Amino acid sequence: MPSPRETLRALLDAALAAALPERVVAAHLPTADELPAGRVIVIGAGKASAAMAKAVEDHWPGDPARLGGLVITRYGHGVACRHIEIVEAAHPVPDAAGCAAAHRMLADTVHGLTADDLVLCLISGGGSALLAVPAEGLSLTDKQVVGRALLASGATIAEINCVRKHLSAIKGGRLALACQPARVLTLLISDVPGDDPAIIASGPTVGDPGSCADALAVLAKYAIAVPDAVRAHLESGRGETPKPDHPAFAHCETRLIATPQMALEAAARCAAELGLTAHILSDALEGESRDVALVHAALARQVAGRGQPFSSPCVILSGGETTVTVRGTGSGGRNVEFLVALAKALNGHPAIHALAADTDGIDGAAEIAGALIDPSTPTRAAALGRRLADVLADNDGHGLFQALGDSVITGPTLTNVNDFRAILIDTSTDKPLT
Repeated sequence: MPSPRETLRALLDAALAAALPERVVAAHLPTADELPAGRVIVIGAGKASAAMAKAVEDHWPGDPARLGGLVITRYGHGVACRHIEIVEAAHPVPDAAGCAAAHRMLADTVHGLTADDLVLCLISGGGSALLAVPAEGLSLTDKQVVGRALLASGATIAEINCVRKHLSAIKGGRLALACQPARVLTLLISDVPGDDPAIIASGPTVGDPGSCADALAVLAKYAIAVPDAVRAHLESGRGETPKPDHPAFAHCETRLIATPQMALEAAARCAAELGLTAHILSDALEGESRDVALVHAALARQVAGRGQPFSSPCVILSGGETTVTVRGTGSGGRNVEFLVALAKALNGHPAIHALAADTDGIDGAAEIAGALIDPSTPTRAAALGRRLADVLADNDGHGLFQALGDSVITGPTLTNVNDFRAILIDTSTDKPLT
C-alpha cells in the first residue's frame, strides 16, 4: 500500500491530469465542416493559455498554417507554438510586457475582422493580470497599486475582478466588442468558485452585470486607498462595462472545458482505485483560509472519532478559492495558510494527514504549489523553534513548510482549476508520514 504522502500526491496528480489542455481542448474545437470562410485568429490569456494554444495547433481540424494570433501567459508558463505568438508577462501584478502585448491584441490582432472570421479565445485563471490595458486616463502604475492592495486585503476573486474590469480597456466584455463583427468562441478553464465566465480572468469576452458602484463598494469594504485618478474614473462612471444584453455578445459563444469539479472527480476516481472512499465537500469553498481550515479539522475529527458522517478510511476533497488577509511579514499563500491552521487545530491527531495545493503550481506569489501535513507536523515545527500560532500570525506558511521539507513543488502545471485540498483519515494506523 502507498504511504499517506504517496496517496495524497497521487490524488493531486490525478486532479491535475484531468484538467490538462492537451486532454480537454480538442473536443471543443470546431469540426472540419464548421471552419469559417475567413480567417481564424487565436487570442487568449492565463497561466494555461499557452498550453491551450499548443493543443489548438495540435488538434486543429484544418490547415494549422491558417492559424495566427497572440496569447499571453505567465513567466515560465510559455509553450512553443508554430503559428500562434506566445508572450510571457507578470502575474499576479501586471507589468509592462503584459500591458504592451494586450495593447497589441486590441489594436492589431483583432483589428479589422469581418463576419466571415472566427476568433478563438483561450482563457484561464491569471488572465486578469495578463490582460493589462488600463482604461483611458489611467496608468499601469495605477492598476499595479490597486492590484497589490486588493491581493493583500482578503477580498474574494469575484470582488477583485469586479474592480479590475472597471479599470480596464480590455476586460469585462470589451475584448469581444473589439472583435466585432467576427464570431467569437471562448474556451474557458475555470479557476473561480461557481465557474462564472464573467469572473474568470475578468470575463474579457463576456457581458458584465456589475457596475462602477460595485467596484467602489469593494474598495470601501476593504478600506483600500486608491490613486485619485482611479477614484475619479469610477465615480464618474467612465469605467462602466458592456452589459450582457449588448448586441456584440450575440456573436459570442462560451464553453467551460475544465473546472474544479472535474478535477475533484478525477481525484475521487483515483482514491477508489487505491481502495479509499472519497467524499467531495464542494468545488466552490470561499472564506479566510484559516477559518475554512477549522471547519475541515472539525469534520476530520468527527470522522476519526465517531465515524460520522463518513467511515474511516476515507478521503475528504474540496476545492474553491479561499483568501488570506496578509498582516504579517510572510508571503501568504492560501493553501499553506490553510494547512498551518489545520495542523494547529488537529494538534497531531494520529489518524489524519492532508495536502493542499494550487493547481497552477503557484500558491500566492511563491513558486510552490502547496504542502503536506501529518501527525508530526506540530512537534517537528516546535523542534525548529516555530510555534504554529506564530507562523499563522505571520502568514509564513511557506517559510515553515520549506524548513520542514514538506512543500509540494510541481513547477508550472500548465492548467489552473483553483485550490485542491485532500484530507486522508485512516484510524487503522497512528504512524506519521515517512
